[in-house]
Amino acid sequence: MRLGLCCIFRDQPIGFVTTTATSIGKMKRSDALAKLSRLCMENAAALLAALHFCHDNGIGCFRINSQILPIKTHPTCGYEVDDLPESDEIVRRFQECGTFVRKHKLRTCFHPDQFVVLNSPRRDVVEKSVHELEYQAEVAEWVGADVVNIHGGGAYGDKQKALADFARNLKLLSRRVRTRLTVENDDKTYTPADLLPICKAKGIPLVYDVHHHRCNPDGMRVEQATKEALTTWDREPMFHISSPLEGWTGPKSYRHHDFIDVRDFPAHWLGLDVTVEVEAKAKEIAVKKLLTELKMGTGWFVYLLRCADRSLYTGITNDVPRRLAQHSAGTASRYTRSRLPAVLVYQEAQASRSHALKREFAIKALSRQEKEAMIEARR
Repeated sequence: MRLGLCCIFRDQPIGFVTTTATSIGKMKRSDALAKLSRLCMENAAALLAALHFCHDNGIGCFRINSQILPIKTHPTCGYEVDDLPESDEIVRRFQECGTFVRKHKLRTCFHPDQFVVLNSPRRDVVEKSVHELEYQAEVAEWVGADVVNIHGGGAYGDKQKALADFARNLKLLSRRVRTRLTVENDDKTYTPADLLPICKAKGIPLVYDVHHHRCNPDGMRVEQATKEALTTWDREPMFHISSPLEGWTGPKSYRHHDFIDVRDFPAHWLGLDVTVEVEAKAKEIAVKKLLTELKMGTGWFVYLLRCADRSLYTGITNDVPRRLAQHSAGTASRYTRSRLPAVLVYQEAQASRSHALKREFAIKALSRQEKEAMIEARR
């Protein structure tokens, strides 16, 4: 399993530059293209520095900012790469990033902005979305990125029709886009259950966002959605993790925290050959913190089982699948042995055995109602 860093840094002196259409629009076209050429080369250098940082710090994936080529698809100030005075050098520098990625077995990806909506009822929005996807796939080809990830779009009062429109508009995309295109469940409209049929029918991998799923549930458990999402991939799967800013009982749980609460990380993700992008405001600090807490699969977990008599059993382990197998065989606990089958209903990661023991003690002290609420919040 590898963790991914998204787009920018909080503390590292690695930054990406951009400009505005207003600024470019005031310049002579030749001067504007010269400026844009310089910005593109600066961003290629910044991307290489970002990849070096990731490699040096055990971060396996870097999401590339959509404006890596500033205002590339703007309707009046946009440009083709060949229009830029140093186009060959720009491409060469980005290809150098791709060489570094391959050499060090890193991964890169793209996540276009929210204005990319393939199922919009407005033809101009769809055309602009296709244009944006083609641009990002072009850069993805240079750097070896294998994911250009989008959301399902709007429902427009008829979710099934909107999904059909999404499927129909896939034919507008080039092969360069289609071979990289993925779709992600969101926190308000499309759940994994909504998207999985079209993913399987059209061969589009599902980027499973567990935070979005918890905000926008559909009856599928996290473990079930994970298994279903895995079946849609023909390459290394990609998932997303984030934590709510004010906790799961606070307002607007869809807002992202600076860091990841390790208890939000599904225990069954550990050991999977997947990329997990960390969507947290503290950026590289959050990724490094989560790496430390998870210890990349050697951490401890607190878990709850629902027994055949509907009672709840709480335990700790550093290997959830193995411990579940022991419970099923009747060798893990005298309590569960006489109450089989026992089904896993809750799990949360802990940084150490000591932390797991303390959390186990705290959960055991909760009332039945409080435990059920805790289980429901993580469904």
